[in-house]
Amino acid sequence: MSIDEIIDAVTPLGEVLVLRPGPGDGSPEGAWGDVFLYVSPDGVVPRTQPFATVVTRDQPGEPPAGLDRPGSFRVNVGVSREEFTALVGRGPREPAGDEPAADTTDTVLAHPAYGGLGWVCVVDPGPRTEAVVRDLLRSAHARARTRRERRDAVS
Repeated sequence: MSIDEIIDAVTPLGEVLVLRPGPGDGSPEGAWGDVFLYVSPDGVVPRTQPFATVVTRDQPGEPPAGLDRPGSFRVNVGVSREEFTALVGRGPREPAGDEPAADTTDTVLAHPAYGGLGWVCVVDPGPRTEAVVRDLLRSAHARARTRRERRDAVS
């Protein structure tokens, strides 16, 4: 699965804003090449977290994920508590047990920094995780859209 295939999987879901920071757009160099996916009916970056991200380099303060390999990336998705538990085998706030290393590829992992907040990730999604990643992206988009609709109804 490529970064473009991830974007192609979410854009038909509707109201998706795809940010791809790069040189000359005012974004920090550390974000160049990454992707941030939001629900935004008006195309304006919302004041919320993205529902998914793609990072193309290891992040400071996180265990190395091996993203220095050519073409390597990690997709990160905010999931429900139930999804997290089903995928990782423990709740988001429960201590990690014997889990795969942060650089394990094509495997759903608790996010190394945001797992406690219900985020999972996959380094270099491939045949084993492609269908799961697509399902997680659809689910995360639906939750983000529902949250957006609730906020809009209150305002």
